[in-house]
Amino acid sequence: MANPLLQGTLDVLILNAVSLQPLHGLGVSRRIAQITRGAFEVKPGSLFPALHRLEEAGYLAGEWGESETRRRAKYYRLTRAGRRQLKEETEQWRTVATAMEHALGTGGAS
Repeated sequence: MANPLLQGTLDVLILNAVSLQPLHGLGVSRRIAQITRGAFEVKPGSLFPALHRLEEAGYLAGEWGESETRRRAKYYRLTRAGRRQLKEETEQWRTVATAMEHALGTGGAS
């Protein structure tokens, strides 16, 4: 069973997923599952509102195209602002991850 996403993680996961190449919604979901080694499965009810929100914020640009199954699909790519946002959020998450590693690795209950 996949873990629920922690609040605030979905945006950075989406931005990271499309950082290498444009992807449609299902592709984004698959990429997130791949890069998290299956720890997070993003359902459409969470994914598509987040994609829309990130597009409205100017972090993603969407363009309609044809999927590998020859269906109409919207492909999302990272914008310049999206790259800056991904860098900023990545740095913040690294700080949080390091702090949690220290907190849970020293003197905590086992």
